[in-house]
Amino acid sequence: MTDFYTENNILRCAALDIPGIVHGFSTRNGGVSVNAHTKSLNLGYGRGDDDLTVDENRRIFASLVGYDCANLVTAEQTHSARVVYADGSVNVYEDCDGFVTDVPGVFIAVKTADCQPIIFADPCARVVGVCHAGWRGTVNKIAANTVDAMVRLGAKRKTTVAALGPCIGKCCFEVKDDFIEAVRGADKELLSFVGSYHADIRAMNEYVLIRAGILKENIYVCRDCTCCMAEKYYSHRRQKGLRGTMLSGIGMKNQEFGVMNEE
Repeated sequence: MTDFYTENNILRCAALDIPGIVHGFSTRNGGVSVNAHTKSLNLGYGRGDDDLTVDENRRIFASLVGYDCANLVTAEQTHSARVVYADGSVNVYEDCDGFVTDVPGVFIAVKTADCQPIIFADPCARVVGVCHAGWRGTVNKIAANTVDAMVRLGAKRKTTVAALGPCIGKCCFEVKDDFIEAVRGADKELLSFVGSYHADIRAMNEYVLIRAGILKENIYVCRDCTCCMAEKYYSHRRQKGLRGTMLSGIGMKNQEFGVMNEE
């Protein structure tokens, strides 16, 4: 079985198909947006669709993934490395780029259109997480911060699964000297994933996760490039900022969970 598959226009990671857990990475397909740049499943406000259209798209996404749209938790993302605990009392946070929760019913999600979305779950501890890793969040190790926040809730590194969703690939992620200098200043070891002025943000985040204690065999990486695959994904770079927004998220239900082998 493939690590990732698309069903009803929702991308899923097979390793997270666990009883009691719902998750999904949206594509650009299956919604009601009609603008050329947002067609058709735009899940972000302020991108050119009226709010009622986005509301309907979010309802569609929620019904396909399997969560209550009223329990969606998102953020006004700032390319930070900040991760917060979501208990369901707040639906939109002002300044963070990652969430963790152990509260059934809460669906935590991040917005992307080229940046790296990462979904986490430790079904043994019943703790889940999600983060938005743009290049700034990547070099400042938001992925590791998410793992650390899950561990504080009782998760174990050896039983935590991480699914890296679709993002801009090295093929399209051309960078300049300022990017290279920023990476060198944050963690020069990440420079090994930059070559010929192209950066591999997937490999950077996988490296960060392994250093954070996640087992390599529990890390699943989608190889879809959002910039290349115009028919399936929005891309900030390809569309020069005039684009829709995708959501990637995870939540737990009030029912028995599948259990992974802890050995």
